[in-house]
Amino acid sequence: MGDVVQMHFSTVDYVIFAVLLVASTGIGLYYAFSGGRQRTTQEFLLADRSMRCLPVSLSLLATFQSAVAILGAPSEIYTHGTQYWFLGCSYFLGLLIPAHIFIPVFYRLRLSSAYEYLELRFSQSVRICGTVTFIFQMVIYMGVVLYAPALALNAVTGFDLWGAVLAMGLVSTLYTALGGLKAVIWTDVFQTIVMFAGQLAVIVVGTHQAGGIAEVWRKAQNGSRISGLDLNPDPLERHTFWTLGVGGVFLMLALYGVNQAQVQRYLSSRTEKEAIMSCYAVFPCQQIVLTLGCLMGLVMYARYGEESPLDKGFVKTNDQMVLYFVMDVLRDLPGLPGLFVACLFSGALSTISSAFNSLATVTMEDLIKPHVPVMTEARATLLSKLLAIGYGLVCLAMAYLASLMGSVLQAALSIFGMVGGPLLGVFCLGMFFPWANSTGALVGLASGLVMAFWIGIGSFVSRMAASAPPVINATIIPDVGNMTTAVMTTLITTKPRPTGVQALYSLSYMWYSAHNSATVVVVGLLVSFLTGPWKEKDLNPGTIYPVLGNLLFFLPQRYKEKLCCVTPLEDKSKVLDHQPYQMAQKESNGVACTKEEDKIREEEREQITAQPTCNLAHTVQETAL
Repeated sequence: MGDVVQMHFSTVDYVIFAVLLVASTGIGLYYAFSGGRQRTTQEFLLADRSMRCLPVSLSLLATFQSAVAILGAPSEIYTHGTQYWFLGCSYFLGLLIPAHIFIPVFYRLRLSSAYEYLELRFSQSVRICGTVTFIFQMVIYMGVVLYAPALALNAVTGFDLWGAVLAMGLVSTLYTALGGLKAVIWTDVFQTIVMFAGQLAVIVVGTHQAGGIAEVWRKAQNGSRISGLDLNPDPLERHTFWTLGVGGVFLMLALYGVNQAQVQRYLSSRTEKEAIMSCYAVFPCQQIVLTLGCLMGLVMYARYGEESPLDKGFVKTNDQMVLYFVMDVLRDLPGLPGLFVACLFSGALSTISSAFNSLATVTMEDLIKPHVPVMTEARATLLSKLLAIGYGLVCLAMAYLASLMGSVLQAALSIFGMVGGPLLGVFCLGMFFPWANSTGALVGLASGLVMAFWIGIGSFVSRMAASAPPVINATIIPDVGNMTTAVMTTLITTKPRPTGVQALYSLSYMWYSAHNSATVVVVGLLVSFLTGPWKEKDLNPGTIYPVLGNLLFFLPQRYKEKLCCVTPLEDKSKVLDHQPYQMAQKESNGVACTKEEDKIREEEREQITAQPTCNLAHTVQETAL
């Protein structure tokens, strides 16, 4: 059995894998020594706000279409069937809402960090809490992304585990620290192409060996792997149309709406229109990627049937199964296994480099600049680069802890639901509810995080307690061990429906983001009303999206004023005359106002019309470009 398990790379495979690492580093070096040479924080952290739609959209896709999805989605389909594909239904709203609500607000405020918004809307303490929460989330996630592909590679091919971890960690740290966001985005583009090529190669060869796509479909249907539309509304069911299609919307909003790694890409776009178009372009790409993952899972099932490599003991976890399948299918085609491993590591590199860059940005903009106001541009840029390197080293340390997290797909989505959910909640609280105050935001965020970890840790502990005693046959243990934070469907069907606190622990991990963000909003609003809701005059203009005003259009004007529902997204007069807002803009972004801009402002003061179509931030952006 040892010969079957351990497959080895040919020289061609190693060469292809090495070319990926060298090419990624080369892109970083190119941007380190060309253009502005990353001498300003604007260029290093925001690519000089000069990026086009296509590279930004591919980078948005690559940031979270990582090794986690490449390893996790096919094994999910192989084990549980195609129900997971309905996650694609959530992409529509999950990308449409960020495109038309979050991007306009963030872009027009000319932010560098998404968490600057929290200070403009609430207070500096809310901003710092949001930043620290994001840092915690991304550091844990980086560990999963870095360790999972290296572990799978080591188990199946004997490739040195820590050699692979170090190679990925150091290469991504190097090109991120040298080339800044431009290098990260363009390596993402290159790595996305490699990811598509690797997955397509495996699907095409695997389908051919299985006897064609019709044969693959027939075997999957006979094995009950083609799932119908499951409309069971039970939130405790692991995957149904509602958990994936509706719960998934909140997960997508946490990823594509308010996560700094994605917001930074929107802000690097040349214009607001290009930022919105890049968000639209992600939609078909996400659908293609999801379909490729599902096809690979079905081809795996056509090859192995019910006798999976996991059951036969060839691999130890679900996440190693995909790599075993790839090495098995492509064993007689030198170079293709190397291409798939390059695809796998491309996913990891793109995610890790995005994390380094976004972490350096929020640390610099939210935690250092406000407290060290007098800092030269050269020193700030150098410090940003050192921060990127520092987070690279932290990431390597976190990789060790990632081995304790079980199935990578579910672990990663659970982390984003548990920590991303409360962050989504605090942004929604600020953007949609004008009367929410900073005390409400702080208490709401804290409540959301407490609830998130209570459910997350509680479900893990209860699953371990429930699964340990009944196990008689040792062969059941690996299956149980792979189901991470959510209670298995099999356990739910064989036991009475949980009630009370146990029902909370049994909540599907796909609902984590929705549940935790709703907790933040509800608690935040209650505390705001108890401690004195804010009036319209207390708000910085441009920080509220007028969703309530649009929904309550039928109310008389005086009632809308009482509910703070009259502030439009853009209001020239208020932005121009609101001095604290201008100060906040100058201090937080370092965007000095030129004489030309002052002149434009003066002209606009004289020509203010009733059409709220352009605010100061947008004007500054156009003249600057």
